[in-house]
Amino acid sequence: MSDDFVEKLKWLVEKERKEEMKEQKREISSLSGKEREKKGRAVLGVRGRIIGEELGYKLLKLGREKEIITEIAVGNEVLISRGKPLKEGFSGMITAVGGRFLIIAIKETPSFPLEDLRVDLYVDDITFRRMKSVLNNITEEGEKVLNYFKGERVPKLSSGENVSFINDRLNKKQKEAVSLALGAEDFFLIHGPFGTGKTKTITEVILQEAKKGRKVLATAESNVAVDNLVENLSGKGNIVRIGHPARVSEELKKHALSFLIEQEKDYASVCKLKKEGEKLIEEQKKYKKPVPMKRRGMSDKEIMKFDYFKKGRRGISAKEISSMAKWISLKEKADAYFEGMRAIEEEIARNVISRAEVILSTNSSAALELLDEVKFDIVVIDEASQATFPSTLIPLSKCPRFVLAGDHKQLPPTVVSKEARDLSITLFETLIEKYSFSSSLLDTEYRMNELLMKFPSKEFYEGEIKPSLEVKNIKLSDLGGKEFSLPIIFIDTAASSSRFENKKKDSWSYFNELEASLVKKAILQLINFGVEEEKIGVIAPYEDQVELLRQELSVKVHTVDGFQGQEREAMILSLVRSNKEKRIGFLRDMRRLNVSLTRAKRKLIIIGDSSTLSSHPVFKKLFQFIKEEGTYHSCKKEITL
Repeated sequence: MSDDFVEKLKWLVEKERKEEMKEQKREISSLSGKEREKKGRAVLGVRGRIIGEELGYKLLKLGREKEIITEIAVGNEVLISRGKPLKEGFSGMITAVGGRFLIIAIKETPSFPLEDLRVDLYVDDITFRRMKSVLNNITEEGEKVLNYFKGERVPKLSSGENVSFINDRLNKKQKEAVSLALGAEDFFLIHGPFGTGKTKTITEVILQEAKKGRKVLATAESNVAVDNLVENLSGKGNIVRIGHPARVSEELKKHALSFLIEQEKDYASVCKLKKEGEKLIEEQKKYKKPVPMKRRGMSDKEIMKFDYFKKGRRGISAKEISSMAKWISLKEKADAYFEGMRAIEEEIARNVISRAEVILSTNSSAALELLDEVKFDIVVIDEASQATFPSTLIPLSKCPRFVLAGDHKQLPPTVVSKEARDLSITLFETLIEKYSFSSSLLDTEYRMNELLMKFPSKEFYEGEIKPSLEVKNIKLSDLGGKEFSLPIIFIDTAASSSRFENKKKDSWSYFNELEASLVKKAILQLINFGVEEEKIGVIAPYEDQVELLRQELSVKVHTVDGFQGQEREAMILSLVRSNKEKRIGFLRDMRRLNVSLTRAKRKLIIIGDSSTLSSHPVFKKLFQFIKEEGTYHSCKKEITL
């Protein structure tokens, strides 16, 4: 299939790929190591050693005495270098992050000493290549999805299915969603707002499908979300988790394909071939490697020919040619061993996959060749509202029937390129707007106090979300201490002459020193109140404010995107923007506000300038709501939480 719509998607993917790679390289080359470390995207001055091997990768542990505070997380790709990442850096995958160390899975040990190294957050373009590949090779299943997206094909209405529930603790709406999803011939959408048990619901869908003997492909955009699915499914069926072993959490590695391959009896043959190949590689070191300078234009075949006749050539002695010939011969033998090893390993992998009831991977990893010949009966995608359309098309190209779970009222996919903004229009959002009859809204939240969920429910979900009895009345005082204010507080900086935002030279971001000081005071009060630091979180929409706060705070501080899918007992939201022109920038995106307001379980403290933010009608309504039903403070007065 090749039409204008597909061509546009290819163009958007390529624009985003170029911009994302350019942005990474620009920042690495334009900022010093110290500046990148300050932003949380590099770690300097680490030394290390190889501490072992796991699932075919060497494990490099890098550490230092100074504490490591970074945004680099498990599953991230990084460059490891002696200070010039774009010139000499080699890539690896983070498997663990500690207070003073990183563990990185690498293919080969670097040639340089593991002293005074630099680690940089990086991005490769494999996901973009996979998206372009699926767009270049549209399957019959993929064409159906494209037609749904364009409104040229209408799904059949699901009449539901009688279900004997595996998890009988699901609520009425969750059970209804499962029944309708199982009865859908084409597709079904599970709309799961904050804390409503979206993943728990699709886990039931997956298990019910597997119980009927159907082969399930379950995916999500992020590795963390895939791990959540694996955790929910663990011990409940034959499941296999596909993907880079370094991206799988430690306790779930027993479900990783790489681990399962090693448990098969035929794997002994793989080990034997690998050992023989490595012996030959070790023996190679005794001979001269035919690098361009040494071979003087000769091909491998010519070197072997001159060695056969015991001759030298072009200033190269017969002895040197003989040494290079032995190196080439050993390499050919080693390559044959490794090729045989890979063939057996691939056959074992196919057998493991064929026996599995559920295959789990990221959307991108669903493109792996191992899955090309697998016939799936249904695809289930979690986090579907955070994945671009081309990304979801990768798994959906493998099966005509699918279930998507997500919430288009929260954050969309991150798109860096301004020219590729249309990629933020997701398949989930498009389908739920066109075919709402093929969707179900989960309406009971299990996360937060009733007062905290009241405004987002009314503003973003037409008042349909209600709290469960378990969380309806939870409050901070349940954790100890006496609470003086209601669960939601607004600290208004409008009366202060020092309230205004600031901007660094050559930065697009903003910071606000008054709000930073108020955040610190609030955290101190929470800690004195008896709230543990790990139960407190701080959201700031701008990176420069995050950086400012991280310099002095030990609690988790992140942007809105960094807290998507997470929660804390107490959250502090610093809104930053304060100016006479009443500009609020991307705070206009109400999906960001929705996420920000729904991370707290027991206490939400909002700090901002009402005189600037009230220029937007939703912020104006929020502040009015807090005045009427929460606790409103002017920053000029003594604040008690």
